[in-house]
Amino acid sequence: MVVEARNRDAFDPREPFSRAEARAAGLSAEMLLSKRFQKIFWDVYVSRDVPITPLLRAKAVIRLVPNGSYISHHTAAELWGVAPPPGGATHITLPSACGRQVRRGVCSHYRTRPGQTTLRKGLPISTPEQTFLDLAGMAIGLVDLVVVADGMIKAGHTSPEQFVDAAAQWSGKGCRLARRAALLARKGVDSPQETRLRLLLVLAGLPEPRVDLIIRGRDGSWRRRYDLAYEHLQLIIEYDGRQHAKDTQQWLTDIFRREELDQIRWRLVIVTSEGIYHEPLRTLERVRDALLECGAVGIRRTFKPEWRLHFPGR
Repeated sequence: MVVEARNRDAFDPREPFSRAEARAAGLSAEMLLSKRFQKIFWDVYVSRDVPITPLLRAKAVIRLVPNGSYISHHTAAELWGVAPPPGGATHITLPSACGRQVRRGVCSHYRTRPGQTTLRKGLPISTPEQTFLDLAGMAIGLVDLVVVADGMIKAGHTSPEQFVDAAAQWSGKGCRLARRAALLARKGVDSPQETRLRLLLVLAGLPEPRVDLIIRGRDGSWRRRYDLAYEHLQLIIEYDGRQHAKDTQQWLTDIFRREELDQIRWRLVIVTSEGIYHEPLRTLERVRDALLECGAVGIRRTFKPEWRLHFPGR
């Protein structure tokens, strides 16, 4: 795609620009290569004091590709405000293979049929549902895909029903993964770690806990919110991030929350990142034992093996 040079009045070094545009604005090669500017990609520069963010990289890439291209996959997920697995490059989908970009830091895709797109922050981008389907096509993994879906839903961009409908109509690569992940997406999830903890339990064959439990006072007023709960058993499963131990106010709040639960006779099981990434089996055993102690029936003594594929632990 040929980019017309901007005039001097329109030139903004805080936005991505090419060497040709720099020359048209009166910048010499020596000035362009000085410490005043930094390179984003080959022949795309920006002022040195501008942070290189996913959005800025996306703005730079979209200048290099044919009309009809759009931001997609991992980069689209980032621009929608969710946390995909590390993708490394800036992902772009092209209308055909002939314009494929071979540049360090750019991962280009092309599709034989149009994808669902919209505009976000001034850029053409795949819709939340299309982003979800594209990531499924890359086989990013069931847990990571549900993390993306839950994040999109939390941000208010879409709903579980829209993911289910989109996946049901999708027959491309990754369609089975997309359909299963869509059925596991939930409204009200607060964090990626909450999604991971819930899926650890579900994939091991334990009952799925309710998401986003609100406990109210006797007068009906809002008291506390909890991540996951088996409400009929008065059992709460709570993810506790490491940052809580470093935040004195949060630590005190947590103490008060636990005292309140004791008063109304609710059981609390706290899980940290260690219990998800390093000792998932121990977490499953703790939750299973708590379920049995709270009177649950039909609980598995041994776990389904699938959880090990997604939570290998140490």
